[in-house]
Amino acid sequence: MAEEENTYVLQTTGFDARFPNQNQTKHCWQNFVDYHKCVNAKGEEFAPCQQFKKAYRSLCPSKFTIQFTRGERSVEREETQETRKAGRGS
Repeated sequence: MAEEENTYVLQTTGFDARFPNQNQTKHCWQNFVDYHKCVNAKGEEFAPCQQFKKAYRSLCPSKFTIQFTRGERSVEREETQETRKAGRGS
């Protein structure tokens, strides 16, 4: 019996000069927004839209994506509140 070989290519997003720093939260959010703007304007099958999708799925933790999809852009605020509850913030 011949075994069928399944291959999967794992790719991450490339460098974006708009976001040169290590903190990629804004980069994640911007790719999420760009993807949805692109889909609304051109449709989901438009190839450049898929690049934005690959980028945000690569950069964003799943928790962020869920919050963004729900319409909550409170990632930074939530982290600050958690820090305050722990007594580490002002």
